[in-house]
Amino acid sequence: MRGLFGFKTLSINRVNQMRTLIVGCGYVGTALGRELVRQGHEVMGLRRTVDGDEELKAAGITLLRGNITRREDLAMLPSDYDWVVNCVSSSRGDLEDYRAVYLQGMRCLIEWLSRTPPKKFVYTSSTSVYGQTDGSIVTEVSLAQPATETVQVLLQTEEVLLQAAAEKFPAVILRVAAIYGPGRGYWLKQFLKGEATIEGNGERYLNMVHRDDVVGAIVVALEKASPGQIYNVVDDEPVTQFEFFQWLSKQFNKEMPPSVERRGRAERKRGSTNKRVSNAKLKSLLGFEFKYATFRYGFRVT
Repeated sequence: MRGLFGFKTLSINRVNQMRTLIVGCGYVGTALGRELVRQGHEVMGLRRTVDGDEELKAAGITLLRGNITRREDLAMLPSDYDWVVNCVSSSRGDLEDYRAVYLQGMRCLIEWLSRTPPKKFVYTSSTSVYGQTDGSIVTEVSLAQPATETVQVLLQTEEVLLQAAAEKFPAVILRVAAIYGPGRGYWLKQFLKGEATIEGNGERYLNMVHRDDVVGAIVVALEKASPGQIYNVVDDEPVTQFEFFQWLSKQFNKEMPPSVERRGRAERKRGSTNKRVSNAKLKSLLGFEFKYATFRYGFRVT
């Protein structure tokens, strides 16, 4: 049987209900909660504000309000969960906010949950921690050498969580590529607005994944992943900028974007990298099957 997002699930009457907390019920978190509720799980979503309350209610998610960087907020919340997923995102995107939301927030969550540890804790990190610029294939054992200070914070957050995992905290890290899906897709939107550009000769690789497959990967990680492990969540086809925009041009019958001088690493919030991220571990060890194996399928329904 396939669920809402196309990945295999058990029928609801055979599911052992898991009391689940999703930290950061935004673009991915809300979709994840909706699928987990559909599967028969009890789901709570933690947000800093009550914005989007109706959306969560419609999805069957119980809204909890609190700021994970504030220990006093967490102390007021129930802490007994089977599964916990941390998929928070930075609202401002500056270094100070990264340190607060990701690093400090993770430390507070681990401290809070360690009193009654969940069966599984999944954190959505980013493939931006790989700083390679030579177009090489990178796996979970490749050197993670972030190009910017903000991405260094993401890696530091991973290190805090892996240290906790070494001390028996059941943590799993998913390094997620650039997410696209309903209402979201930076490069597509730039292209349609006529604001996209190709850097240099367009040889830099883009690594992408559809939101629904991110949801599917989180569910599989909750069910099957071993604590202390890292998995890349990215589709089957890293694609160069040139090839990607060439495909979009044919699909929409629009001209190719103009070429501009390639920007330096420091000019991007998450650095200017060039690598091909492998998803082999996710598929081979967890048996994950993509609904949208490449952008060529995913963008047709977005």
